[in-house]
Amino acid sequence: MFGYINVNRKELKEADEKTYQAYYCGLCRQLKNEAGIKGQMLLNYDMTFLLILLTGLYELEHEEISYRCAVHPASKKTAYINEATEYAAAMDIVLSYHSLQDDYEDDGSHIKQAIAKALKKDYNRISIRYPRQVQAVEDYMKKLAEAEKRKESNIDIVAGYTGEMLGQLFQWKQDEWAKDLDSMGFYMGKFIYLMDAYEDMEKDEKDGNYNVFLLRRKKLSDDEAFEQEAYQILQMMMAECSRIFEKLPILEHAEILRNILYSGVWCRYEMIQKKRKQKDA
Repeated sequence: MFGYINVNRKELKEADEKTYQAYYCGLCRQLKNEAGIKGQMLLNYDMTFLLILLTGLYELEHEEISYRCAVHPASKKTAYINEATEYAAAMDIVLSYHSLQDDYEDDGSHIKQAIAKALKKDYNRISIRYPRQVQAVEDYMKKLAEAEKRKESNIDIVAGYTGEMLGQLFQWKQDEWAKDLDSMGFYMGKFIYLMDAYEDMEKDEKDGNYNVFLLRRKKLSDDEAFEQEAYQILQMMMAECSRIFEKLPILEHAEILRNILYSGVWCRYEMIQKKRKQKDA
């Protein structure tokens, strides 16, 4: 359930792209500090968005680090690291741990089970630092498993579980920004869950797995009507998320964040549409 909250690099100014990449690299380095090389394997764009969002909202100063990257050793890289980097890396590990466990239960991947086991000590350490957030993720996994077991057909209910969880994770600090961050995370979480379900429809149908969008398409009995409805639902989730963002007093990196919210999040959707049209051609 990762990779949907990405930047659209084609529409990003060169300076903003360098800034985005520096935060992305900073998150990678922090993941290594938290969990070694296995931590770097968990790097994703979703938590990079959260990192930049919190940086802009709390007006955090960053430390600039120049280093050699083992993956891209040809030239030196720049990384930005601040207080929110540590938080984003910790949340990345918590989410990845449960995602790996869930994937193992779904497809029996022993590689993912092994990675999850290797992360267990790091997960336990983070649980002590962020008990509220970790409890929210654990509660979410239980609710989601129950919903899948009963084949929940209400889109708002099942997507809402992800929204509630991400709302808790967006609340870095329980302060004057907590309510807006919670709401923003709620709608983004619903969007992520539903985009993931939308992308996995063919695979889940073939494997006989639960997918709330498959249930909805079956009920409508009209593929065109379903496609229109699914797109409208996804649009509504991001419209609400963006509306709340625009209320926040964010000046620094605002254009990068707008690029993600108004354009980047739709890159994956457009890719899915293109693949399906090629398949049907």
